[in-house]
Amino acid sequence: MADQHHSTQTPSFDAYEFLKIAQNPDGSLNRYSPLPSTPATQDHAQLAMSKDVSLNPANKTFVRLFRPHRVPPDTKLPIIVYFHGGGFILFSAASHPFHKSCSTMASQSPALIMSVEYRLAPEHRLPAAYDDAMDAIAWVRDQALGVGEADAWLREVADFSRVFLMGSSSGGNIAYHAGLRALDTEPARVKIVGLILNQPYFGGVERTPSELRLIEDRMVPLAANDLMWSLALPKDAGRDHEYCNPLVGGSHFEKLERLPRCLVSGHGGDPLSDRQREFARMLEARGVPVVSKFDDGGYHAVEIFEPQKAEAWYQHVKDFINSTPSAVAAANSTL
Repeated sequence: MADQHHSTQTPSFDAYEFLKIAQNPDGSLNRYSPLPSTPATQDHAQLAMSKDVSLNPANKTFVRLFRPHRVPPDTKLPIIVYFHGGGFILFSAASHPFHKSCSTMASQSPALIMSVEYRLAPEHRLPAAYDDAMDAIAWVRDQALGVGEADAWLREVADFSRVFLMGSSSGGNIAYHAGLRALDTEPARVKIVGLILNQPYFGGVERTPSELRLIEDRMVPLAANDLMWSLALPKDAGRDHEYCNPLVGGSHFEKLERLPRCLVSGHGGDPLSDRQREFARMLEARGVPVVSKFDDGGYHAVEIFEPQKAEAWYQHVKDFINSTPSAVAAANSTL
């Protein structure tokens, strides 16, 4: 477990203070410095229109839909089901950086984007976020089949044969596990043709060279990384649990070769970069088509802070989507 790790980080470092959280006696968190929120809007002054749609009222989850302002007649857009970052314990689909990113990608790709408001740990430990991801995928399937209340945006412009699961950091972890789960669902008209994993958040018992080299990283210091995993994983689960470490054996291994095409990114200044490269190599070894975008510079979540890096990433996403036809791995990725 995370608390079994003893880092060489300075003893005065307080991971709770760094993350601006405090744990209550019942195990829940006080989150003292959430990112600013942005409301959904259909204001034409924005890059894209957005609106919130309830997903599972019992769990208080929803999806924030984004679509370009102008879609040519008879044009269908790919669907990107997006999961935000935050170490499974922080932030929201409404948090400004994620809202802005989804709005930009909806406009530039162009695409119809569904940003999922999933439940956070430790109030809802994993696999709660994966369950919420599957609720979102099931909602897309129901829209394709005409089950339940039809959403006008999906009815008008969605291409259900071109669905991508995408996430940043912990959201990349969620997208990966949702992609694996989706392989076992019943056939329908929805086809997941690609996974887009931006600096996916993985871990493990054994420290990697990049984790040790960047032990006091300003974005993901090792002690904070350990704390987030201890709050997110099931109680008593170790860091080589399959939710955390995709390289360990498990029931998911036999499914890997059935995954669709994957885009995996990473930056050399990210403590998690070694794990991301190992993950990409593991997928390739299992026969998964992988597009790797790694560079020696940058850092974790660099796209939030550096517009040029963000634009480069949006172009990678656009290129990946445009080069992934709906026929890719259709037999293996049908819901």
